[in-house]
Amino acid sequence: MKPWVLLLVLLLSLVFCLGAPATVFSENFVPVWGTDGYHLANQGTQVSLTMDRNSGAGFISKMIYGSGLFHMRIKIPAGYTAGVVTAFYLTTEPEYGDHDEVDFEFLGNVNGKPVALQTNIFLNGQGYREQKFYLWFDPSAAVHDYKILWNQHQLVMLVDETPIRVLKNVAGHMPGYLFPTRPMKIRASIWDGSGWATDNGKIKVDWNRAPFSSTFQRFNVDACPVTRSGAPCGSPNMWWNKFQNLTPIQKAAYKNVKRKYMTYNYCDDKGRSNLHLLGECTYN
Repeated sequence: MKPWVLLLVLLLSLVFCLGAPATVFSENFVPVWGTDGYHLANQGTQVSLTMDRNSGAGFISKMIYGSGLFHMRIKIPAGYTAGVVTAFYLTTEPEYGDHDEVDFEFLGNVNGKPVALQTNIFLNGQGYREQKFYLWFDPSAAVHDYKILWNQHQLVMLVDETPIRVLKNVAGHMPGYLFPTRPMKIRASIWDGSGWATDNGKIKVDWNRAPFSSTFQRFNVDACPVTRSGAPCGSPNMWWNKFQNLTPIQKAAYKNVKRKYMTYNYCDDKGRSNLHLLGECTYN
């Protein structure tokens, strides 16, 4: 299928989603920890997660998925947010140990300095694949779209329809190449990252400024749930599986984001002990 046709399919799906009634949180998600910091609004179509001295908070999808386009509209806390981490991510179960994970993480900062968006990918429990960006807008000023396209061909992370990260599945061309293939759940959270999030952990959460609150919207899920029936989540009949490559327009936007807004890339960090990962950088 031609790239422009695939782009049209994606745009039409987005128009349909925008025109459809808003999905309530409880249809696809449940609180998973810090329930005192979990607050529904707008008839259940919006959730605020709040962190104070006692706890952060998080929620998780009811289902586990094998492919899809995963959306979330997010607005992070404004002002002095050093040490505060807001996250939207996919992860295998259990969440720790030998797991796969795909992260959007907003790393709070002091007044007057921008919040970094960090992306990371864990494969078989191995991370150290961080990429950081200062976005072209203030993510605390309004809600914005954050998406993860995940199929058997590629994993693409997008901000307001702009790709900011790509991991191609080239396992057939590179021995030992890792790509997430195990089913994953959707998670979101706000938590205390004082140990590392701001200036490498030198600046901690100022609890005198608590509580900190992040807003999440858009709880419909365009994905393939993994069920006992064993539905093939790699089927070409699922529209998100048709996207094997970025379109030319997306490639240009991706190149521009990396050039103008990326502030750290693990592929360029020769001082870290991740040299065994760098082969994957040639494909992405």
